[in-house]
Amino acid sequence: MACRVQKRVSLRRRLHIQRVLTNFNNNANIKRSPIANITFLHIHKLKLELENLKREYENLIATRRYYINLLNDNVNDNNDVKIEKIKAGTFMVKVTCEKGGDKLVDILEAFEKMCVNVEQARVSCENGFSMEAIIVAEDQNLDVREVNEVLLKAIGKKSGEKGSEKL
Repeated sequence: MACRVQKRVSLRRRLHIQRVLTNFNNNANIKRSPIANITFLHIHKLKLELENLKREYENLIATRRYYINLLNDNVNDNNDVKIEKIKAGTFMVKVTCEKGGDKLVDILEAFEKMCVNVEQARVSCENGFSMEAIIVAEDQNLDVREVNEVLLKAIGKKSGEKGSEKL
């Protein structure tokens, strides 16, 4: 007897929870359609909402990938060398190019061939290769144009060309 009462109480609790979850308060409608059908409809609506959210998430991921590719393309298109003369024989060098290869090694070898000393340098490979350096030439007659040509050859471009080509 006590077991039947407990089952009835637990069934009433579950039905009450289902009514609350489905926002169903009208007792007249409960008699017309069973709570199981209402619960099924509620679950179906939740599944549809979940599918919509998944679709929106996939669209956002695709949009994110598209913009990241655009940013990477813009970074990779900026292959250049900028050189500023600070004082006689001292230059500020800024190099940006695409990732890959031994760019740093090639640039340092080019500095060595020009007989320049690197006083300070900062290198980054986050979105392509970039380097900022202060170099001091042993020969005071070194020109900005000469440094520019040597560095362009070192990173794989001939001076005056837009595309990069390995020498």
